[in-house]
Amino acid sequence: EVQLVESGGGLVQAGGSLRLSCATSGFTFDDHSIGWFRQAPGKEREGVSCVSSDGSAHYADSVKGRFTISKDNAENTVYLQMDSLKPEDTAVYSCAASWYYSCSALNIEYNYWGQGTQVTVSS
Repeated sequence: EVQLVESGGGLVQAGGSLRLSCATSGFTFDDHSIGWFRQAPGKEREGVSCVSSDGSAHYADSVKGRFTISKDNAENTVYLQMDSLKPEDTAVYSCAASWYYSCSALNIEYNYWGQGTQVTVSS
């Protein structure tokens, strides 16, 4: 069974940091790209960051310089380090896996999704 389980969300003050984790199982981790997405109430889901099978990373303009994506192939886990958080970062953050080997664009098709973890940034 394919599983992606997010953790690490919570309530943080503006300017603070959180580290999200996406633990995966049930598929060949090394053959997939992994992306982080977020959705705030009343807004469309947006891509935040993704990492390709070769480790190359991509970021939405809104988070460049503040967020860092990384992965541990041995643990089949992807991380999203979020620094300098802003209230507008408040959203449910989900991770997803794509059959595509690379995520040269954030809007590639994703096939497996986690349930998400809530991130709330207070002002």
